Amino acid sequence: MTTVRKARHEDLDDLTALLRFLFSLEADFDWDEPKQYQGLALMLNNSRGCVLVAESEERIVGMCSGQVVISTAEGGPAVLVEDVVVAPGARGQGVGRALLAAMAAWAQEQGATRMQLLADVNNTLALQFYQQAGWRRTALICLRQAL
Repeated sequence: MTTVRKARHEDLDDLTALLRFLFSLEADFDWDEPKQYQGLALMLNNSRGCVLVAESEERIVGMCSGQVVISTAEGGPAVLVEDVVVAPGARGQGVGRALLAAMAAWAQEQGATRMQLLADVNNTLALQFYQQAGWRRTALICLRQAL
Protein backbone atom coordinates (compact mmCIF):
# COMPACT_ATOMS: atom_id res chain seq x y z
CA MET A 1 0.00 0.00 0.00
CA THR A 2 1.23 3.48 -0.85
CA THR A 3 0.86 6.40 1.53
CA VAL A 4 1.52 10.08 0.86
CA ARG A 5 2.98 12.37 3.51
CA LYS A 6 4.94 15.59 3.81
CA ALA A 7 8.66 15.15 3.26
CA ARG A 8 11.13 15.44 6.12
CA HIS A 9 14.79 16.43 6.18
CA GLU A 10 15.81 12.80 6.63
CA ASP A 11 14.23 12.11 3.20
CA LEU A 12 16.62 14.43 1.34
CA ASP A 13 18.93 11.71 0.00
CA ASP A 14 16.02 9.70 -1.41
CA LEU A 15 14.41 12.82 -2.87
CA THR A 16 17.67 13.86 -4.49
CA ALA A 17 17.96 10.42 -6.07
CA LEU A 18 14.44 10.78 -7.51
CA LEU A 19 15.39 14.16 -8.96
CA ARG A 20 18.42 12.57 -10.62
CA PHE A 21 16.06 10.21 -12.43
CA LEU A 22 13.67 13.04 -13.33
CA PHE A 23 16.44 15.25 -14.67
CA SER A 24 17.65 12.40 -16.89
CA LEU A 25 14.31 12.73 -18.71
CA GLU A 26 14.33 16.52 -19.07
CA ALA A 27 16.45 18.24 -21.70
CA ASP A 28 16.43 21.67 -20.02
CA PHE A 29 18.07 20.70 -16.73
CA ASP A 30 21.54 19.46 -15.88
CA TRP A 31 22.11 17.20 -12.90
CA ASP A 32 24.06 18.90 -10.13
CA GLU A 33 23.56 16.95 -6.91
CA PRO A 34 24.62 19.69 -4.46
CA LYS A 35 22.25 22.18 -6.15
CA GLN A 36 19.33 19.78 -6.20
CA TYR A 37 19.93 18.81 -2.56
CA GLN A 38 20.09 22.49 -1.59
CA GLY A 39 16.92 23.28 -3.55
CA LEU A 40 15.03 20.50 -1.82
CA ALA A 41 16.29 21.62 1.59
CA LEU A 42 15.09 25.15 0.84
CA MET A 43 11.69 23.79 -0.22
CA LEU A 44 11.37 21.90 3.06
CA ASN A 45 11.91 25.17 4.93
CA ASN A 46 9.63 27.24 2.67
CA SER A 47 6.41 28.19 4.47
CA ARG A 48 4.76 28.77 1.07
CA GLY A 49 5.92 25.44 -0.33
CA CYS A 50 5.17 21.76 0.06
CA VAL A 51 7.16 18.63 -0.72
CA LEU A 52 5.21 15.39 -0.64
CA VAL A 53 6.55 11.84 -0.74
CA ALA A 54 4.86 8.58 -1.61
CA GLU A 55 5.98 5.61 0.47
CA SER A 56 5.47 1.93 -0.23
CA GLU A 57 6.84 -0.71 2.11
CA GLU A 58 8.84 1.95 3.99
CA ARG A 59 10.55 3.08 0.76
CA ILE A 60 10.10 6.42 -0.95
CA VAL A 61 8.79 5.69 -4.44
CA GLY A 62 7.68 9.14 -5.56
CA MET A 63 7.65 12.83 -4.82
CA CYS A 64 5.87 16.03 -5.78
CA SER A 65 6.73 19.60 -4.87
CA GLY A 66 4.76 22.79 -5.19
CA GLN A 67 4.77 26.37 -4.06
CA VAL A 68 2.28 29.17 -3.83
CA VAL A 69 2.55 32.03 -6.31
CA ILE A 70 0.22 34.98 -6.77
CA SER A 71 -1.67 34.88 -10.05
CA THR A 72 -2.98 38.12 -11.49
CA ALA A 73 -5.15 36.01 -13.81
CA GLU A 74 -6.75 34.29 -10.80
CA GLY A 75 -6.70 37.38 -8.61
CA GLY A 76 -5.12 35.32 -5.86
CA PRO A 77 -2.98 32.31 -5.04
CA ALA A 78 -2.12 29.54 -7.47
CA VAL A 79 0.26 26.63 -6.95
CA LEU A 80 3.20 25.95 -9.20
CA VAL A 81 3.77 22.20 -9.15
CA GLU A 82 7.42 21.60 -9.82
CA ASP A 83 8.86 18.12 -9.39
CA VAL A 84 6.56 15.18 -10.02
CA VAL A 85 8.44 11.91 -10.24
CA VAL A 86 7.64 8.27 -9.57
CA ALA A 87 10.35 5.61 -9.43
CA PRO A 88 10.27 3.32 -12.48
CA GLY A 89 9.27 0.22 -10.47
CA ALA A 90 6.30 2.03 -8.91
CA ARG A 91 4.75 3.46 -12.07
CA GLY A 92 1.24 2.46 -13.11
CA GLN A 93 0.18 1.87 -9.50
CA GLY A 94 -1.60 5.18 -8.82
CA VAL A 95 1.38 6.81 -7.08
CA GLY A 96 1.44 9.87 -9.35
CA ARG A 97 -2.30 10.39 -9.03
CA ALA A 98 -2.11 10.09 -5.24
CA LEU A 99 0.69 12.66 -5.10
CA LEU A 100 -1.19 15.13 -7.31
CA ALA A 101 -4.41 14.64 -5.32
CA ALA A 102 -2.55 15.36 -2.09
CA MET A 103 -0.94 18.43 -3.68
CA ALA A 104 -4.37 19.63 -4.84
CA ALA A 105 -5.68 19.27 -1.28
CA TRP A 106 -2.70 21.26 0.05
CA ALA A 107 -3.22 23.90 -2.68
CA GLN A 108 -6.86 24.32 -1.69
CA GLU A 109 -5.82 24.74 1.95
CA GLN A 110 -3.60 27.60 0.76
CA GLY A 111 -6.56 29.25 -0.98
CA ALA A 112 -5.31 28.42 -4.47
CA THR A 113 -7.82 28.18 -7.28
CA ARG A 114 -5.44 26.72 -9.87
CA MET A 115 -2.41 24.47 -10.12
CA GLN A 116 0.02 24.68 -13.00
CA LEU A 117 3.10 22.76 -14.04
CA LEU A 118 5.70 22.47 -16.75
CA ALA A 119 6.47 19.19 -18.49
CA ASP A 120 9.16 18.31 -20.99
CA VAL A 121 7.64 18.40 -24.46
CA ASN A 122 9.44 15.14 -25.34
CA ASN A 123 8.30 13.22 -22.25
CA THR A 124 5.28 11.64 -23.91
CA LEU A 125 4.57 9.27 -21.02
CA ALA A 126 4.34 12.19 -18.59
CA LEU A 127 2.17 14.20 -20.97
CA GLN A 128 -0.21 11.26 -21.40
CA PHE A 129 -0.33 10.78 -17.63
CA TYR A 130 -1.19 14.45 -17.01
CA GLN A 131 -3.88 14.42 -19.70
CA GLN A 132 -5.45 11.28 -18.22
CA ALA A 133 -5.31 12.92 -14.77
CA GLY A 134 -7.37 15.88 -16.04
CA TRP A 135 -4.61 18.41 -16.79
CA ARG A 136 -5.02 20.45 -19.96
CA ARG A 137 -2.43 22.00 -22.24
CA THR A 138 -2.39 25.75 -22.63
CA ALA A 139 -1.30 27.98 -25.49
CA LEU A 140 1.51 29.35 -23.32
CA ILE A 141 5.15 28.37 -23.68
CA CYS A 142 7.84 28.56 -21.05
CA LEU A 143 10.68 31.04 -21.46
CA ARG A 144 13.59 31.50 -19.07
CA GLN A 145 16.68 33.61 -18.63
CA ALA A 146 19.67 32.74 -16.51
CA LEU A 147 20.80 35.40 -14.02
